Amino acid sequence: MKFYSAAERIAFVVTLIAVLVLALLPIPRLDEFGIDIGFPYDKANHASAFAVLAFLGGLGWPDRKARLIIFLALVGAAIEILQGTSLIGRDLDVFDWVADCIGMAFGLLAATCANWIRRRIH
Repeated sequence: MKFYSAAERIAFVVTLIAVLVLALLPIPRLDEFGIDIGFPYDKANHASAFAVLAFLGGLGWPDRKARLIIFLALVGAAIEILQGTSLIGRDLDVFDWVADCIGMAFGLLAATCANWIRRRIH
């Protein structure tokens, strides 16, 4: 069980770094590097990124779900605030943060189900 927890925690940190890089690089930089991943609908990108983060975090820290959600909600809010600065040059959109929170709910639900199945098997 500890192996899975460590692997999931590492996957969470790597995914968090990737989400932060993708969210905080200015669009011209993403284009310059040829990075064009995600869905055409921006809210789906937000929801899916935070669903994956909540899922991995829920697997890696199953006994700290409240802290995880607070942390991810703050990360999502910080991303939006930073995207609204002239340094990043992207749009601050409160509905992106709402999409983050919806994604977190689905990711945490999936992690809860996976943890339940894992306990039943072991």
